[in-house]
Amino acid sequence: MIKRKKPLQEAYEKWLLQCKTIREATDTNRLKTETTKEKEQRIESLKKDYSKFVEYYFPHLATSKVGKFHIQAAKKILKTKNLKAVFEWARGHAKSMTFCCMIPMWLKARGELNVMVLVSKSNDKANQLLGDLQAELANNSRYIADFGLQFKFGDWREGEFSTTDGCAFFALGRGQSPRGIRKGAHRPDYIVCDDIDDDELVLNPKRVRKLVEWIQTALFGALDMGRGRFIIVGNRIHSNSVLANITKIEGIYHTIINALDKNGRINWKEKYTLKEIQEAIQFMGWRNAQKEFFNNPISQGTVFKNEWIEYRKITKADYKNFVRIIVYTDPSFKNTSTADFKASVALAVDTKGRFYILRCFVRQCTVSEMVRWHYDLFEEWHNLPVPISFMMETSFAQDLLLQEFVKEGETRKMQLPIRKDDRKKPEKFGRIESISPLFERGILFWNEERKESPDFKAAVEQLLSIEQGTRTPDDFPDSLEGAIWQLQRSVQLANAPLPTFYSRTRKNSY
Repeated sequence: MIKRKKPLQEAYEKWLLQCKTIREATDTNRLKTETTKEKEQRIESLKKDYSKFVEYYFPHLATSKVGKFHIQAAKKILKTKNLKAVFEWARGHAKSMTFCCMIPMWLKARGELNVMVLVSKSNDKANQLLGDLQAELANNSRYIADFGLQFKFGDWREGEFSTTDGCAFFALGRGQSPRGIRKGAHRPDYIVCDDIDDDELVLNPKRVRKLVEWIQTALFGALDMGRGRFIIVGNRIHSNSVLANITKIEGIYHTIINALDKNGRINWKEKYTLKEIQEAIQFMGWRNAQKEFFNNPISQGTVFKNEWIEYRKITKADYKNFVRIIVYTDPSFKNTSTADFKASVALAVDTKGRFYILRCFVRQCTVSEMVRWHYDLFEEWHNLPVPISFMMETSFAQDLLLQEFVKEGETRKMQLPIRKDDRKKPEKFGRIESISPLFERGILFWNEERKESPDFKAAVEQLLSIEQGTRTPDDFPDSLEGAIWQLQRSVQLANAPLPTFYSRTRKNSY
């Protein structure tokens, strides 16, 4: 039987390897020889420039150049000696290393740090983060060569250590008492809470409120009447998380950094490519990515529930029973691949009043790509034994957009018969919510053949993400509502009554 190592022993062995890596990466023997004056000038230059400071002292960590938002955060912390701040950054944007290691060492080098308290969701996690800092101060040859021997005594495994110049560093798990923490005459002047939320905690409002109160009282009270830098850092994993509640406190400095900005540009372009981010979003699913990369947590099933999504194999016999098919489009204005989603749905209704989502187009793309999809579908379906209509929202059917359809039609030597939807629509959320009973009652089906397509997956994600007041894309649900309304109206006018869907009944009542 294999004897497994205890977690603390395993963590310590990993820490020793980390120390070895730091020593090797920061070996000063490989650096050019410099005079005393040159050394002093270099040190002063590095202390003034956070980006150069990180690049020089942390070559083993800074595998990518720091981003603009890293520099802005460092400058804000340096400039504001009495700071209360929340830095709400996406996953993978170096939150822990920035606020728990690099910035503290930068402040220390400048003589602006005396006692640091590092808080995380558990004591073990806080100790681990403190271990990263101790490893640097005890083994970073470049830092030691410029600022002298650092480590004096203590052990990150015990939650505290001190340096030769009298600075002290402490680790706490959330809720642990910080009372009495000090080093000589100095009380804490740098407190950082790193990823204090977790998926279990945020589901318990009572625990969240209690922890927020602990941060506001016991933890903040560890400062000398608010003197010092008090920082919360993490990504928003729930609308009622501790981080989300702290941002509501008056006087808090608050910044949000997502993987992409509101215009679809990469925030950390020095590290990531747009393709990498898009592939990560595709793998996670849009809703999950909103929590991890965009600080926009979404509760599933507020309006539409996953169990209401029903797939069915569409046969040739089904097409014979279809009364009408409509291809309804809600394009975004911008002709870019990073703007809002362009969404179209090909929806059919049969003689029994059941709806079928045959195809859909849900993409962040150019207008040209969307137009080509329409023409491809038109060519494929031109012989179907069902009347097919193409419609687009009037507000989007501008001359510039229609010109794209005309241009593509000239190339293919035919014109798509697309019409404007001049309906005066009520408030959007109410319209979208009104179609949910169709799903609940089991009379709206999805084409099983397309189940694994990126378009269908994106469409389902948008439906399940719909919630009043959220920033979620609603292009597909909006298109679907438009298609349902048009089909219901046209079929009713043709004296083929459809079931009303403004009151809920049991599922599969038809």
